[in-house]
Amino acid sequence: MPRYDFDMFTIGAGSGGVASSRRAGSYGARVGICEESRVGGTCVIRGCVPKKLLVYGAQFADAFADSVGFGWEPQTPKFDWRKLIANKDAEIDRLNGIYKKLLADSGVALFESHGRLVDPHTVEVGGKRYTAETILIATGAHPVVPDLPGIEHAVTSNEALELDELPRRIVIVGGGYIAVEFAGIFATLGSEVTIIIRGDDLLRGFDDDIRVALALEMRARGITIRPRCQVTRIERRGAGLAVATTSGEEIAADRIMYATGRRPNTRNLGLAEAGVLLDGKGAVAVDEWSRSSVANIYAVGDVTDRLNLTPVAIAEGRALAETLFNGNPMTVDHATVPTAVFSQPPVGTVGLTERAARERYGAVDVYRTRFKPMKNILAGREERTMMKLVVDRKSDRVLGCHMVGADAPEIIQGLAIALKCGATKTQFDRTIGIHPSAAEEFVTMREKLPEPAAVASG
Repeated sequence: MPRYDFDMFTIGAGSGGVASSRRAGSYGARVGICEESRVGGTCVIRGCVPKKLLVYGAQFADAFADSVGFGWEPQTPKFDWRKLIANKDAEIDRLNGIYKKLLADSGVALFESHGRLVDPHTVEVGGKRYTAETILIATGAHPVVPDLPGIEHAVTSNEALELDELPRRIVIVGGGYIAVEFAGIFATLGSEVTIIIRGDDLLRGFDDDIRVALALEMRARGITIRPRCQVTRIERRGAGLAVATTSGEEIAADRIMYATGRRPNTRNLGLAEAGVLLDGKGAVAVDEWSRSSVANIYAVGDVTDRLNLTPVAIAEGRALAETLFNGNPMTVDHATVPTAVFSQPPVGTVGLTERAARERYGAVDVYRTRFKPMKNILAGREERTMMKLVVDRKSDRVLGCHMVGADAPEIIQGLAIALKCGATKTQFDRTIGIHPSAAEEFVTMREKLPEPAAVASG
């Protein structure tokens, strides 16, 4: 008779938890999983997927405007925000059903209720207790907002995906990828958008040329960016809001959205009682095998605050299943992971920023180009694309690829394979480009930028 009810019990049915549970189940493990919200987690239900659907919806505004330069008769199509939201919701419902079916087909028992640890081998779900040899924590993270007067009037990205109507004026607080993505959605659909950031530039942690190029294009789209600024209070003024800032300015808006960070979902899980160590940010502290301070308790995805990307959570979850249930020990390489920002225009990046490369390798060569894409010429659109390569001067290995412009995520995905294989600049140069395409610029850049010191002295 089995010692435990399950071989593995997963708390949290998001991307990482579902991926790990499904794979473990496919290897014959007895797996249970619980979820107090909808199956699919942040990405599928209230993150990547619905947000990308809204991005697609917004992009039609550009397509209609650009079509005139290609011979189409000018039109002013009517946009229906509520229809877009309803269609988005229908797709999320469909995906939620698919995720449930995938779990069932893998033999995973789903419990749709909150779960918490009673001890290292026991989980309490919906008033009942279940034992498991291995426990996996995959509860993700949630948006956080500051404590300031009137904060109850603000929304986060969760609520922004469910608004009843498109705001005429919106203030977005934060300069990270969530903030710039929603700014692009709302601005392209016709909202008056103001972004408030504490620092000097958007997208802290990204390459400086990406930060500058994206801000330039966003401002060209009519988005107001207020750097070195913070909100002090929010007040209701009739049907609208008044947002007071540290600069002494008061901004009128219909909505204010906060995108100032996320916090791991580790509260009310019984982690401390079970002896699971959390780090200073409240994330589950894990080793390279995703093992926590308790030998049989593991954690993957955003709840560990390692690299908060959906494909990373999935890779971590699958690696854990391979290690525990398929005799195939695996860890996940968190280096050289490509990422995208679905801003307008979008960003794609993989590898080291120029600043990080100089700190780690010393002498590096930098190649950069900025140009107007062919499509924009007939369209009459001034938006430009920026591409950049960072190369280790000693080994000639390409350390980073960065892009702002149409199709950046699609292009960078392919380059990520090259970087993972250790490609050199010489190999990039020997690669024949596809013409005419924007992507070919990555294999035709030949002129190095001058050294920063040389620029300063000149």
